[in-house]
Amino acid sequence: MHILDIFDANPTTFSFEFFPPRTDQASAELFENVARLGELQPSFVSVTYGAGGSTRERTHDLVVRIQRETNLTAVSHLTCVCHREDELAAILDRYAASGVENILALGGDPPRDRPNYDRSRDAFQYADQLVRFVRSRSSNDPRGFGVGVAGFPEGHPGTPNRREEMDNLKRKIDAGADYVCTQLFFSNDDFHDFRERCDLAGVKVPIIAGIMPITSRETMIRIFELALGARVPAKLLRAVDRCADNDAVAKVGVHWATEQCRDLLDNQVRGLHFYTLNRSDATRRIYENLGVKDSLALAGRRPD
Repeated sequence: MHILDIFDANPTTFSFEFFPPRTDQASAELFENVARLGELQPSFVSVTYGAGGSTRERTHDLVVRIQRETNLTAVSHLTCVCHREDELAAILDRYAASGVENILALGGDPPRDRPNYDRSRDAFQYADQLVRFVRSRSSNDPRGFGVGVAGFPEGHPGTPNRREEMDNLKRKIDAGADYVCTQLFFSNDDFHDFRERCDLAGVKVPIIAGIMPITSRETMIRIFELALGARVPAKLLRAVDRCADNDAVAKVGVHWATEQCRDLLDNQVRGLHFYTLNRSDATRRIYENLGVKDSLALAGRRPD
């Protein structure tokens, strides 16, 4: 389903994010978790995209498999880094042929094993250029691909000037982006402020909030790797420090994320996007804590 139709049909969207597995065994385990989370009836699911060649192929394979073997709508990440224009065109053509209709267009980070990579060789330097290119390509829908872009409630790590940051975001919207999916955050005040900044900048597309529950001390380290500059509030750090083991950490993290979701829903958030780290337990427990069995109930809707 095209992302515009998803937003039209759902006053609040609920989506889950996965990253491509590194092995065949991990791929099988991940698909089991995708199926479990599919029971929660998400509006869509997305798959991340690395700068390495093998990781990229696994992203493509997973997105196509989700699209073909489940009733879920798959959104594929796509980045500017390490790509010529003909490579990007071939990827989009493959997605179009496989029925994939939606892309999350990102600037991307250089590959970790190539710290001196020369970005000047890339076809595009910035996400707004990639958005414009994606929108220029044909898909199965006459509207073209649905396109999302990233937003940063705590501020973009590479753009300390918040006004410049919002100008950059507006450029992505003007290039044709349909919605904004935010980086993870742990203080809802950051998200509410970001949403106001978007309104002031003329960003009128849906803004969905990125949520990642802390489920272990190792997860916290992973969070800092995934989200450079992410701020964990002192109250949350103190609560984690009190925990005797990772089971207790998971309870604290899920409770914190639940309260984030409760507040965001009370303040008419347009969507919640759960960073799952390829597991289903934490997301399912958040739904249980909110007293619902699936996304339809979470949105206050019932099946027809």
